[in-house]
Amino acid sequence: MKRFILPVVFLGGLVTLLAAGLGLNPREVPSPLIGKPVPPFALPTLNAPDRQVGHTELKGQPYLFNVWASWCPTCYQEHELLVELSQRGVNVVGLNIEDKREDALKMLARGGNPYSVVLVDADGRSRIDWGVIATPETFVVDAQGIIRHKHTGAITWKDWQETIAPLFEQLYREMEPANG
Repeated sequence: MKRFILPVVFLGGLVTLLAAGLGLNPREVPSPLIGKPVPPFALPTLNAPDRQVGHTELKGQPYLFNVWASWCPTCYQEHELLVELSQRGVNVVGLNIEDKREDALKMLARGGNPYSVVLVDADGRSRIDWGVIATPETFVVDAQGIIRHKHTGAITWKDWQETIAPLFEQLYREMEPANG
């Protein structure tokens, strides 16, 4: 009888772990960067490859940091939303990864350019620094350059309205001078 207790306890623990895993959302990939400064970078821009933009130049206002590529079908799904958000005044910074410059420019010419600047990560090294595992991924960065949220996959209107927009509103409120 005793020899059956250990396998039953082990099996019960395994079933509990598997059941807990089924309740998780695979799109919510935790990032160790939340609450930390953006990884340092100085990358060329898509429109002017001779010009580099660094992480410190993006400070001053909250922004979406959107990692994308023209070869990514899911990136096309969220592109229209990003264009509309930028037209509404949301600062969207793009990181184009492992892409051909001509293809990235064609995508933006066809669908509109939602980005205040597009940084180019031709070899994928900056992508690794950000912990990006798939495109698209989007980070919410505050005015001080601290990562406040990570969204894996295409952003939908529901994602924007329920999670990201309220966070942006909070970040803008935090920028307001204290009344007194």
